[in-house]
Amino acid sequence: MTRRQWILFGALLAVVLVASVAAWRPWTTQDSPASSGYAGLGDPAAAGFAEARPGITLDFPADHGTHPDYRIEWWYLTANLESDDGRPFGVQWTLFRQALAPPGAVDFPNADSPWASRQLWMAHAALSTSRQHFEAERFARGMSLDDTRGQAGVETAPFAAWLDDWTLAAPADAASDDASTGAALDQLRVRAAGENFAYDLALDAQGPLVAHGAAGFSQKSADGQGSIYYSQPFYRVSGTLEVKGEPITVSGRAWLDREWSSQLLGPGQQGWDWFSLHLDGGAKLMAFRLRGAGEGGGDYLSGSWISADGRVTPLGADTLRLTPQATREVAGRRLPTVWRLEVPGRGVDVTVRAVNPDQWMDTSFAYWEGMVSVSGSHAGVGYLEMTGY
Repeated sequence: MTRRQWILFGALLAVVLVASVAAWRPWTTQDSPASSGYAGLGDPAAAGFAEARPGITLDFPADHGTHPDYRIEWWYLTANLESDDGRPFGVQWTLFRQALAPPGAVDFPNADSPWASRQLWMAHAALSTSRQHFEAERFARGMSLDDTRGQAGVETAPFAAWLDDWTLAAPADAASDDASTGAALDQLRVRAAGENFAYDLALDAQGPLVAHGAAGFSQKSADGQGSIYYSQPFYRVSGTLEVKGEPITVSGRAWLDREWSSQLLGPGQQGWDWFSLHLDGGAKLMAFRLRGAGEGGGDYLSGSWISADGRVTPLGADTLRLTPQATREVAGRRLPTVWRLEVPGRGVDVTVRAVNPDQWMDTSFAYWEGMVSVSGSHAGVGYLEMTGY
């Protein structure tokens, strides 16, 4: 294309993306009815999409890729890092896929046209220090105008997820996948940049993939809504950050979540509080509280205790307690930034505290996402996400 053609195409694509974002109902927050839950993720209008349910068998490497029969999906990486002089940093890299319509719901005159894509992509990148927080957001349509790969997408051989030059990818010569180890995700490199920040990090998995819930089905309400959910929580990380032009060498730990669904929440659930913790000694802990739609109308609790060798013990309301301890006003909202987290059967009684209380993601659907410290019966670091406040 000539420069003029690219400019004209860019203007046309901008119009298409505006229309697509307006149609991206599960991620809008302004006009969604309260019964649809946070970001519309409890919207029951999922007819025609596949349903997450117990008994679905995880299949690698295919499940590292896309599931277009489902309405929503994400590849979600968080990292707790430290510089050579001991300063803490947090990094987030997330790619979201949203189906604009179920398979076969729209009869396109030319099904081979790139404009026939029903997939919309959104990416978030963020970097936090103990005092500052930077975030950026991008959108793309799942399409390509030539034989090259599209502006956004995911491939499995070797693994690569991207939106523009924000990438999470295995080396080009990565080994073929092994279902027991998830080798396609064993070694990755993540890169992104926004205003005043950038990162380029190498990830090396030191343990196996982990399936949450019932062999990968993670129930999210007493009514049975849920997702297919697995993680790679055992990454060791090394690389470089850039903060306002300052290059910084870092190392640490990272956690990758893979999740897909067509109705993630119950209609009455307005948000969640989600923890991923790296504990000293090598154990990991994932826990979440979905506010509403639990037994008797209370909150719905779930989680996973992950031993240092990767063995998983599911946690529920009878084995897990999450209690807010202190709140703070952030972006005009009152948020719990200090928590007590208890797993009595494992001797866990810890305080989870935001390292920087102002890690607010001021994106199209706003939420809090940031690094936390862990103290008490166990020490460690991790990430906390809070939505719907």
